[in-house]
Amino acid sequence: MNNSIYHLFASLFRDRSRFLTSRKLEEFPFPKRMLSCDNVGAFPDLAIRVNRDRRVFTGGELLELKDSKSMNVSSFNSTIPTGFKKIETLLEEQPGIQIQMENVGDFIHALPVRDVFYLVRGKKSSKKDPAEVVKVCLVHGKFFETVDPRDLIRKAFSQIVEERFGTSGTAIPTTAKDEFLSAFDDHHSFAQTRHVEKASVNVRFRIMTEVNSAGNILKYKDISDNTLSFLAPFYTEDEKTFLRMRMKTAFTESSLTQQYATLRQFEIRHINNGPFWVFQSDL
Repeated sequence: MNNSIYHLFASLFRDRSRFLTSRKLEEFPFPKRMLSCDNVGAFPDLAIRVNRDRRVFTGGELLELKDSKSMNVSSFNSTIPTGFKKIETLLEEQPGIQIQMENVGDFIHALPVRDVFYLVRGKKSSKKDPAEVVKVCLVHGKFFETVDPRDLIRKAFSQIVEERFGTSGTAIPTTAKDEFLSAFDDHHSFAQTRHVEKASVNVRFRIMTEVNSAGNILKYKDISDNTLSFLAPFYTEDEKTFLRMRMKTAFTESSLTQQYATLRQFEIRHINNGPFWVFQSDL
């Protein structure tokens, strides 16, 4: 059987009612046979095995779990959300992941660039209605990455420089400013632990990112209460057709052929990043 994010969604669909009762997302019964990495607590939390035949399903997707006690996506600590990740870069950052993948016989380097997905769960209740409402979205990282991470960091630090020196009368040559900001292009370079001579503590800079209204999928009006949704971007009608074919095939291969017809399918348009196709089911 194939491995892919679509097959994972079919598995989530089968056990979807457990999203209402699982105390933590990592306690959800993910299909272990489909995974090459279980790394809860560091990016990625889970990784799907790469397929031998990658014509329809590549497999190899990376998955991060984002659990929240509200209808705001929980913050991203130390990692900036992204739609794709180079496996070579990931293994440099997390050497232990390679050992896990090798131990299960995964084809690690057969897929150099991996799609990144986020499994987001939000909850809410009120005094008027104490019954807890739950929304679960398995969403491609392009929903959050609308600006290249390097540009995001550089422009954020550029704002700091402008706020500090822009109105002080101190002119900063453009070349000097660009050279300074280039040090922040890769957050892993300045996220390293630094030791200052004679200091009793080490210093480590970390980046925390939070979604704004454009990226808060839990508050999009088409994401109904008590639903499980899958969202992936598409840019042509052919890509949308291919998305639907893959999901239907994954449900068929998961012995859920009839259940596929119960999925609601529609388009959501991201404010900054175009259309996403949605598959949705009640929990």
